[in-house]
Amino acid sequence: MKRSKDIESSENPFSLSIGDLMAGVLFIFVLLLASTMLDIQQKAEADAEIANQYNNIKAELFLDIAKEFHDDLASWNAVVDSTDLAVRFLTNESLDAKVSYFSKGSSTPSDNYKAILNDFFPRFMTIISDPRYRDAIEEIRIEGHTDSDGGYMYNINLSQSRAREVLNYCLKVSDTMEKSDDIMNWALYKITANGLSYSHPILNADGSENKDLSRRVEFKIRTNAEQQLEEIAKIRLQ
Repeated sequence: MKRSKDIESSENPFSLSIGDLMAGVLFIFVLLLASTMLDIQQKAEADAEIANQYNNIKAELFLDIAKEFHDDLASWNAVVDSTDLAVRFLTNESLDAKVSYFSKGSSTPSDNYKAILNDFFPRFMTIISDPRYRDAIEEIRIEGHTDSDGGYMYNINLSQSRAREVLNYCLKVSDTMEKSDDIMNWALYKITANGLSYSHPILNADGSENKDLSRRVEFKIRTNAEQQLEEIAKIRLQ
């Protein structure tokens, strides 16, 4: 009887192949899983590389700006913000000579602010237009800000007007810059004027609004690494 079963088994071409078939399926599954995991890893590494490039560019640009204006920030009562890549000019009544950039309700830069812009803007543009940064810069934002007096829409118009007036003045200053045509032909596709009303006030230590400091214009840099990451995210979701 046993020999009969062996003979029957050997004559059936499928009797010994089921296990082999299952092993083959499992092997293919393992290969597919390994390929998928490798693809995920490669995409993650590509994302990390873009993020690292973004962080490195931000860090280097911040250091260059901070170094360039290190000796001027105190007299201008300005700060360089590494998080937003922003140069922020602040009013401070405690200075011997009060620094005021805009009169209350006015969008016209003060003579004091114009004198600062004459010095600041050409040096600022020389830094950010450097070949190391040009391809990475998506936007040069000139942001206008107000205090909270008055309605929100009134201050939207006022802050937009302040940003626009500063931009207009900076464009006049650009005529005196070395290599002005080359720099500004590039920059004019990058510069925007943005009014933010009183949505980003400067606060005192106790959390109350400092209205003098809130009336300001900031120069911010936005790199294109963020846009690249957004595009990658859109592709991954398709």
